[in-house]
Amino acid sequence: MALCKIQIIGNLGRDPELRYTPNGRPVATFSVAVNQATKNQQSGEWVEATDWFRVSVWGDRAERAAENLRKGSRVFVDGRFRTREYETSDGRKGMSLDVSADNVMGLDKRDQEGGFAGGPSGPGAASGASGGAPSGAAFDDTEIDELPF
Repeated sequence: MALCKIQIIGNLGRDPELRYTPNGRPVATFSVAVNQATKNQQSGEWVEATDWFRVSVWGDRAERAAENLRKGSRVFVDGRFRTREYETSDGRKGMSLDVSADNVMGLDKRDQEGGFAGGPSGPGAASGASGGAPSGAAFDDTEIDELPF
């Protein structure tokens, strides 16, 4: 048995973009910035670093994320991750960490008051965002292949 799980809390770098696969399945994508401050050992100053994650969420949760989350929103994301290598237009190689979210929960006060919790039963919902598969299900490569962009 293998496990490739990630949980992050951060802020949306852009509004979620909702699209539909050719078979009508909704998918929302957005980026999440996670800031971390570390102390420089030589200068003693605090240095802040930001890690970016590309997140996709599927099904009903995709539609709710697109309706309720906006750039700057604070979110909790729970899901599976995969690294992806790419080449920039100027020929440099890069790597991104792509997250297929099982749960997305808005942490802003307005999200909690409005009832958005990323799932039908809130943050503890058992069904996954990937077509209703349980959150412990194996990573489904068809999700990546079905991305409409």
